[in-house]
Amino acid sequence: MSEILVTTTENIPGRQYEIIGEVFGLTTQSKNVFSNIGAGLKNVVGGEIKAYTSMLHDSREKAIERLRQEAQSKGADAVVMMRFDSGAIGGDMQSVAAYGTAVKFID
Repeated sequence: MSEILVTTTENIPGRQYEIIGEVFGLTTQSKNVFSNIGAGLKNVVGGEIKAYTSMLHDSREKAIERLRQEAQSKGADAVVMMRFDSGAIGGDMQSVAAYGTAVKFID
């Protein structure tokens, strides 16, 4: 897959483009029961729960990868105004969405 530029800005300096439309990349992840037990114990004493931090990092990377795939399937060269949204599903699942506007360069 050719690299699709993803930016959180509205404009790409020195480039003009036409808007294709919204694109999304979604993923829902869960940790195993042992990680959940460890997270529960860590909750008692406080501090970072590294297994969940890692899961969220991986989820964001997967969401961006899927965002790029959708943009490419629509013929885009880039995605502007990319944002993340996330939320819990049940007690042990985390959903992450990456979304933005797919654009095609015209210059």
